[in-house]
Amino acid sequence: MIILGHKFFENEKLYTISSFEQIKNTPTNSTLLLNFQENDILNFIKDLKENSISFALEVQSIKELIFANNFGAKFILLEEFLAVDAQKIANEYLFDSKILVKINSEEEIEKLARLGIDGVIFNEAIC
Repeated sequence: MIILGHKFFENEKLYTISSFEQIKNTPTNSTLLLNFQENDILNFIKDLKENSISFALEVQSIKELIFANNFGAKFILLEEFLAVDAQKIANEYLFDSKILVKINSEEEIEKLARLGIDGVIFNEAIC
């Protein structure tokens, strides 16, 4: 199970951006976090892929989940209410993207592990 943002582990951080210009303010080789709802998201993703920049997408529906994987997102972030269905779909279609559920406490890790979710992300991993 992937655990991002926990105090016991040094993991990569995700850097929230909403414009291509903000990339210059992020560390080299970092993973950028985009919200699927951003305006002009398709052109933004195209630019990231053309420049071989790793990115994660925050989604709010199954349709967005499927699109995010097809766009080549490294991670797909979502809320717990979508987790079980999202992971079933990811497993069925052999997603390259990893499903991460946003959590606030360690107590949530065991429950999500038992559900077979790829990973969790604490707020501390999001810049």
